[in-house]
Amino acid sequence: MYTHDTYLSPFTWRYGSGEMREIWSEVHRRRLWRRVWVALARAQMRAGLVTPEQVADLEAHQEDVDLERAQAVEAEIGHDVMAEIRVFAEQCPVGGRILHLGATSADITDNADVLRLREGLTLLLSRVDTLLRVLAEQVDRWADVPCMGFTHLQPAEPTTVGYRLAVTLQDLAEDYRTLRELHDRLRAKGFRGAVGTRASYAQLLEGTGVTPAQLEAWALAELGLEAFPISTQVYPRKQDWTVVSALAGLAQTLYRFAFDVRVLQSPAVGEWSEPFGRRQVGSSAMPFKRNPVHAENVDSLARFLARLPLIMWDNAAHSLLERTLDDSANRRVVLAEAFLAADEIVRRSTRIVKGLVIHETAIRRNLERYGTFAAVERVLMEAVKAGGDRQALHERLREHSMAAWRAVEGGEKNPLPRLLVEDPALTRWLSADQIRRLLDASTYVGDAPERARALARPFL
Repeated sequence: MYTHDTYLSPFTWRYGSGEMREIWSEVHRRRLWRRVWVALARAQMRAGLVTPEQVADLEAHQEDVDLERAQAVEAEIGHDVMAEIRVFAEQCPVGGRILHLGATSADITDNADVLRLREGLTLLLSRVDTLLRVLAEQVDRWADVPCMGFTHLQPAEPTTVGYRLAVTLQDLAEDYRTLRELHDRLRAKGFRGAVGTRASYAQLLEGTGVTPAQLEAWALAELGLEAFPISTQVYPRKQDWTVVSALAGLAQTLYRFAFDVRVLQSPAVGEWSEPFGRRQVGSSAMPFKRNPVHAENVDSLARFLARLPLIMWDNAAHSLLERTLDDSANRRVVLAEAFLAADEIVRRSTRIVKGLVIHETAIRRNLERYGTFAAVERVLMEAVKAGGDRQALHERLREHSMAAWRAVEGGEKNPLPRLLVEDPALTRWLSADQIRRLLDASTYVGDAPERARALARPFL
């Protein structure tokens, strides 16, 4: 057993769920190898190559992974797959002699890897589905609440809290579709031997009336897999790149959301905050701190995950001729940690969304402070509709807005409404009451609430 007296990856104990760690555990990996070996043996039994008794013996010991024994054998022979074959064969006095018949290592490991990718995606999709539903609930809840919108991190025009959340919901729904489609079209290597030609299986099947393609189809059916039409010693490594890129895309969506939370939680804005436990400590030095630690964790892990597709790109691009082995070591790390990072990112994001605190007082304060400037556009449009010169009025409004902005920055009450109602160039076209009404930015949100709710509705 490993302890914290030696290096452990934070993914071993800190990040990711127990369920995802089990999928990417070494014991589960070897169980999947054994499942593939048994599927191949069953197909070979149908072809008359092995006996039912031999297959039954393999089936009886399929779950009996002995990692300690296998590692001891590997230390002697330097080959992990061959070590597992020997241990499995030792456990099966009847069936062990036919284990791995006709196969190369990747016939076992690559098919098992696809099973594991599919399991990882299944678990992750269930988590994203939960996040979609809780996020949709928040979109629907806050769809009508106006808030100040920001472009270039500067006050722009009003939007609504729900509409802002709907931006993330829309991207997350696209990520879900991408991951679902990827899950459904994962392909295996198949059973094709050392360079993908099925030559070893063709020789085994001589005189049986069974083709290598039929044998492969039987074995894949046992596993619930379909194979690529063409594979070499391995399945195309482009598939790994596609999977990890999709995980990075999911992380990209939630990175942006978490960053928005961090910006909006800053005291200068103060409109949102992530949940904070009653006994939670924000800082070892500053007892008053309520840092957005979950959002920061999401962004940190997402930044890590975003770099992993490059390694998979290199593996695919450098898989020369029928196969090179320079992808093997990094795939043991990257595939597992990509899924564990994505798992943690989604779980943390769900926690943030579920417990998201919306500070309506701060929202109203910011809208009152900056919304008047945004509402100047309404004054411009109504004055032009009444017959005014758009260009001349734009310049008058710009001058007043800049003067008012300087006053607000200096701590004064916003003088913009007074400046506008006292300007004859504007009151020639609009009454003072019209101008004051138009400067109420809280109603200047267009059809954002309706569209936000429409997006959320399928997930509720």
